[in-house]
This record gives sequence, C-alpha cells and structure tokens, in this order.
Amino acid sequence: MTKQTFFENVIIITGASTGIGRHLAFLFAEQGAWLTLAARNVEHLMEVSEKCQQLGGKVIVIPTDVAEKSQCQNLIEQTVKKYGRIDTLINNAGFGISSRFDEFNELGLFEKIFQVNFFGSVYCTHYALPYLKKTHGRLVAISSLRGKLPSGTADGYGASKHAMTEFFSSLRNELVDSGVSVTIIYPNWVSTGISGRAIKADGMPTGKISSHEKGAMSAETCAGIIRKAVAKRKRDVIMSFEGRLGLWLRLITPGLVDRILIKKTDHTK
Repeated sequence: MTKQTFFENVIIITGASTGIGRHLAFLFAEQGAWLTLAARNVEHLMEVSEKCQQLGGKVIVIPTDVAEKSQCQNLIEQTVKKYGRIDTLINNAGFGISSRFDEFNELGLFEKIFQVNFFGSVYCTHYALPYLKKTHGRLVAISSLRGKLPSGTADGYGASKHAMTEFFSSLRNELVDSGVSVTIIYPNWVSTGISGRAIKADGMPTGKISSHEKGAMSAETCAGIIRKAVAKRKRDVIMSFEGRLGLWLRLITPGLVDRILIKKTDHTK
C-alpha cells in the first residue's frame, strides 16, 4: 500500500460516527481520500468530518439510517452527485444485542438487528454496485467472528453477521469477472463501546462494558488492519488467532468448541 492508493478515492463509510468507522475515516483522510460519512448521529459525524478535513481528506456528511432503504439510496445518489463516482463502499454500520432468545417477549428487536446489520449492507450495496462496476471498485463488509462461529446465545447478532458472510461471499463469486473486489472482515472483540450500547430484550442499552471488550483490540488498530486489507483487495480477514483456531477445531470437534463458546459467553454484560 502506498500513499497514493486511496488518494482522491471516493469512499463511503457507514457507521462512521464511532468506533471502527470513525477511525477508518481518519486513516483514509490521511491519504487524501474523498469521503462520505454516514450514520444517524449528526453531531458525532460532524466531529469526525472536521478532524478528517484537518487530516487532508475531502468530506461530505449524509445522516443515514441504513435500516431505511430510501435513505441508503439517498446516500449513494448524494455521493455520486458530489464526487461523480464511487470507488469504495465500506458497510460498517451495525449494533449489538445482549439477550437470550427466550427472553424476547416479541421479535421487533430481533427483526431490527437484521434490518440494520444485514439489510442495511444489502441496500447500500444494491444502490452502489452499478457505480462500483464502472470504477472496478472495492466492496467491504465488516462482519464479525460471530459471522463464522456461534455463541452461547441466539440473540440475532450472530445470525445477522452469518447472513452478511453468506451474501457477500456469494456476491464475490457473482462479481468475479467485474473487476469489483469483495473484502469481508471478521473482527473479534474490539474496544468500541459496542457492548455498553448493546440492547437488552427490554429495549434498553446494557450501559456496561462486557468483560470481553475490556482490554480488547483498539478500534484504531482494527481500522489499520482493515485499511491494509482493503488496499490489497484481500478476500477474508479473520483478526484473531483465537478465531482461526476455533474455526479449525470446529471442523474436527464441533461439540468441544460449542462448549467452550457457551462457557465464554458473558452473561453479566
């Protein structure tokens, strides 16, 4: 990767107001990228935008709820109106749930996590794909290690990430002759505050950082790994040795791995 890789590269980042998305915006801005930052929190987006401009990037802010198809369409159209093209789409927006499946009294929240984590990425990709084909661009999906492995709770988060994994893996095959690369990222725990914002079955955030998130990889480090992977157009990036080992062991002894995952589930978050 050189400093020219993302110079004047038109990059859309969803979920850009906090965590991994925020730090991705900073890293791409340092390379002179032309950014579109999307999220629901306008105040936080404006803070990220200001710093990105100081770092050397060109920026537009488009408040977007990716669960709304029309807002995803507007995100893509406004980007093309401003910059004339799209080179890179990073589907990063998402949220977590902290609940057992049998604690849901109704399934509205379960449906919501699919609308954001899965359909949000599908909507944005649908509207951006014609433009990415024109530029032989980069398509990026920020999944999760839970998009590869189960956990001790069927809260919907892992299922939404598994859906992302299958969709983007199959789309990669569909696009093999298009010049568009598809990179899927599988972070383990990253220190972004996601566990404190995770929604309980009653619709309220936990307000507590999970024991797994404490001392986890920083969002800045995670963003750096992602930027390098996107530059090289890598296929899949599993970010932890623990994750790679778990995937290998599950091929041999799935029951053992499931028991370990159940034991590791943090029911105190």
